[in-house]
Amino acid sequence: MTGRRRSSSFRPFQSGVFRTVCTAVVGASLLTGCGVLPGGSGGSREPVTVMTWAPVGTNATNQPGMPAMAKAFARWVNAGGGIDGHTLRVLTCNENNSTAGAADCARRAVNENAVAVVGSYSQHGREFMAPLEAASIPFLGGYGLTEEEFTSFLSYPVNGGQATLLAGNGRQLARECERTALVRPDTISGDDLPELLNSGLAQGGRGIAGDIRAAEDATDYTRQAEQARSRAGDDGCVTAVLGDRTETFFDSYRRVPEDGRDIKVSSVLGSVGQPLIDSTGGKTGPFEGAYLTGWYPVATDPAWKPMLNVIDKYAFGDNDIDPADPGSQTTWIAYTALKKVIESINADVITSGKIADALDRGVQVHTGGLTPPLRWRYEDMLGAPGFPRIVNRDVTFQVVREGRLVAQKKGLVDVGQTVGGTVS
Repeated sequence: MTGRRRSSSFRPFQSGVFRTVCTAVVGASLLTGCGVLPGGSGGSREPVTVMTWAPVGTNATNQPGMPAMAKAFARWVNAGGGIDGHTLRVLTCNENNSTAGAADCARRAVNENAVAVVGSYSQHGREFMAPLEAASIPFLGGYGLTEEEFTSFLSYPVNGGQATLLAGNGRQLARECERTALVRPDTISGDDLPELLNSGLAQGGRGIAGDIRAAEDATDYTRQAEQARSRAGDDGCVTAVLGDRTETFFDSYRRVPEDGRDIKVSSVLGSVGQPLIDSTGGKTGPFEGAYLTGWYPVATDPAWKPMLNVIDKYAFGDNDIDPADPGSQTTWIAYTALKKVIESINADVITSGKIADALDRGVQVHTGGLTPPLRWRYEDMLGAPGFPRIVNRDVTFQVVREGRLVAQKKGLVDVGQTVGGTVS
């Protein structure tokens, strides 16, 4: 795929020198752009410091709910005595949607003695993984945007990333659309998306999608909307994957004059969600009947109840957390995994090396039905070119009916073969 960079998926020999967790409460010394959630004494066991980063307040995609969810999770576990007796301290960092910001956040994680980076969002995998690898800090449950998240020996994904979303979207649309047009970012990470979507379309016997590139920070997409309608044609589909700018695209799209053709719209969760559907008119808006592919069950699924309880009691009315947003959901699952890993180690001091060793040796994480059981042994990984470390191959097919996101197909759909390019 265009822009594809290769890195080893194998873990090199570790020297056995583990960095210990910083025990001092981090306060005013934090660098600009980072925050910290302090905890109590945590008894005789040492506190555990981790970091969560995400872009906030930028002109492109923002994910303020991810650090907010991390803080709520920490308040919850610390109120109950911590994780296996360890106070959980969460550092947060604004990644700013930039290469410099991603590198800065990673270096801050190293400087603040974080033992893991958990549930974070960045498009700049090379910039953040290099400092983490040099310091042997595992990256657990990132959003899944970059190749490095699925190739680095220190990355432990909880979902299949953009790869499974786009492959799944192709599978979903192949059943509904004669032709498909894809509107996607004109970026290195965006260059991977057409091939993944086309793999799913091919499984359904459809031709390749029209590839329409767009600036991810544009304020108008009229030209791309016209191109998309032309490429999709009658009984076709337009799918847009532009993060926060997906709303801007569909605003431009609905302003294009109607020409009598029946064209359906589609996207992936994270680019379109229930709040956007509500704000654009619900059942009378442009997303009624839209097809959406997600990683996890719909937000009304009972499996989300534990997360909702924590938000209600420990988020303190933080409006940054949208429980239906995949970023917040991924962060919840990533911290659920961290909790299980720390409990499995059962030691007074938790280090980055101990966390990585526990993950490599096969600690299993159950998420109450939000994902299949998660495990990161070599034999659990998909091994697909470009995405070898995928362990969760499942997606969900959803549709907007009466203004609400509901399951189009019950249960989870395994798209591992689609991502691997195997057409059955």
